[in-house]
Amino acid sequence: MPGGAVAEVKTYEVRTYGCQMNVHDSERLSGLLEDAGYVRAPEGTGEGDADVVVFNTCAVRENADNRLYGNLGRLAPMKARRPGMQIAVGGCLAQKDRDTIVKKAPWVDVVFGTHNIGKLPVLLERARVQEEAQVEIAESLEAFPSTLPTRRESAYAAWVSISVGCNNTCTFCIVPALRGKEKDRRPGEILAEVEALVAEGVSEITLLGQNVNAYGSDMGDREAFSKLLRACGAIEGLERVRFTSPHPRDFTDDVIAAMAETPNVMPQLHMPLQSGSDTVLKAMRRSYRQERYLGIIEKVRAAIPHAALTTDIIVGFPGETEEDFEQTLHVVREARFAQAFTFQYSKRPGTPAAEMADQIPKEVVQARYERLVALQEEISWSENKKQVGRTLELMVAEGEGRKDGATHRLSGRAPDNRLVHFTKPDEPVRPGDVVTVEITYAAPHHLLAEGEVLGVRRTRAGDAWEKRNAKDTAQAAASAGVLLGLPKVGVPEPLPAATGGCGCD
Repeated sequence: MPGGAVAEVKTYEVRTYGCQMNVHDSERLSGLLEDAGYVRAPEGTGEGDADVVVFNTCAVRENADNRLYGNLGRLAPMKARRPGMQIAVGGCLAQKDRDTIVKKAPWVDVVFGTHNIGKLPVLLERARVQEEAQVEIAESLEAFPSTLPTRRESAYAAWVSISVGCNNTCTFCIVPALRGKEKDRRPGEILAEVEALVAEGVSEITLLGQNVNAYGSDMGDREAFSKLLRACGAIEGLERVRFTSPHPRDFTDDVIAAMAETPNVMPQLHMPLQSGSDTVLKAMRRSYRQERYLGIIEKVRAAIPHAALTTDIIVGFPGETEEDFEQTLHVVREARFAQAFTFQYSKRPGTPAAEMADQIPKEVVQARYERLVALQEEISWSENKKQVGRTLELMVAEGEGRKDGATHRLSGRAPDNRLVHFTKPDEPVRPGDVVTVEITYAAPHHLLAEGEVLGVRRTRAGDAWEKRNAKDTAQAAASAGVLLGLPKVGVPEPLPAATGGCGCD
């Protein structure tokens, strides 16, 4: 450059709300921005200090828009003081509200939808040059998210989208209207991505879809999902395969057999229940009933005895009676979930349920919710106690143990995805490495292994984590102009948590 000038490096921040699909999309948004020359704002950057702030929004909660506009309002005076700063809003709420966002928050520079996330860098540049807001909402998918650049949050674990959209018409859910009809990726594309991730050091993948086990519906192959699971089992170096979220309607015996017979498919199943009442399930347009759901649970437990089952449940759906709620409690007692993501029914504007009569009073919903949580807490603790004395292999996790620094422990995930805090071994252990421990104590939401670690296996995934952290540290030092030191091996930094089950599966 003339006179030896150095181009200013612009920083970005992506704020993610909602389900795992949004977390995956945000990794793509980060990748797109970094491809365009932006760098992630360093840890500890103050609110409004990044040059570009992107909100990846969710629309499944009644107060989602209030939360967004509150956050945008806090940024308005900061943006006024920094004319070069840009704000972008994407995701489901952007797809739904479109021009409303710019009307309510005219300081927003870009609004984009769920179908055109690949346009973000172009829209930001266009907004900068034209000095006016750019609103571009595509009505259909322009590029499958997994074909876009990515900046993954984890070096050792990765999301892999196998489908987008949903063909269901649940009365409480607005997602199909915003994400569109289900569109499947070809198996060869999925497996090529998985193989490329494994070559980079990834050892765990989670197959993602709004209705993951309906995969194959637009290819005319009802067994496509079970075939995909088995094909993942043949990929050398891939240690763990998970998937979320399936729908009970499409959960067939061939999927259970593939789970049981494919060693790297983990003994874990997250399957949304939503309600145990046949009457409420019918009103929700959920195409299964209590007997069908419990029948699936029984088959899974018979084929995979150590499987941990988790679920989503909505309390207080319009018209839910005390008898209906008791049916939900009955299913919870029968299924004995390891964990349940429980939600109080919340109106989603634009959904049929929002217009239904017999909306349940808030105090009734709250009382039922508390009863459900208390029952599930008791069951979770009881099920976790069964793990005491077992010897388990854990994949060391990053940011899972919020108190690990104070307790001198590390944290990891068991094959069934239970969270385990374990005594820090003498030798260095990195996220992605595998340790063998004996479980000594159970709490409702985690397990402890308080004895000595029985074994440590350093992995290619751990190597990948170490390599990436060294690279990130060097980049941060270069952009800050100071030496930040070496990454802290064995003391993972927290990552933004993906919210479990949004109640729309």
